[in-house]
Amino acid sequence: MKYKFLDHTADVMFEAYGKTLENLFVNTALATESIMVNMDTLEEKEDYTILLENEDIKELLYDFLSELIFVKDTEELLFKKFNVVILHKNKKYELIAHCIGEIINREKHELIDDAKAVTKHMFEVKRREKDGAWKANVIVDI
Repeated sequence: MKYKFLDHTADVMFEAYGKTLENLFVNTALATESIMVNMDTLEEKEDYTILLENEDIKELLYDFLSELIFVKDTEELLFKKFNVVILHKNKKYELIAHCIGEIINREKHELIDDAKAVTKHMFEVKRREKDGAWKANVIVDI
């Protein structure tokens, strides 16, 4: 399972999973995008690269998801495919995300909710000791 949505009162809450850290980031990105658009209505037409760094992996994920919402608001881009690389060097995590999608077309795309922000409330990133898999809890303000 890549992600699942959970009941939440006013916002959208989900858990995302990944066998690797990169996989977790991809799955949280897919969940975030699927809040905003029916992914089946998007095509792979536009490439966009996100470069971020942070000392904390939880904050890096928060920054990444926030950047996806920012790009939607400023560049009018939504994405359906992600290739994420995370490097850990000099006590910092560096993220390189290649995002593929399309410029919003209200006549073509089935838009769902307008994500406004990722919240820090209950935001969590954990790694399981038994198998090293990752899990994130995310709430998105809509």
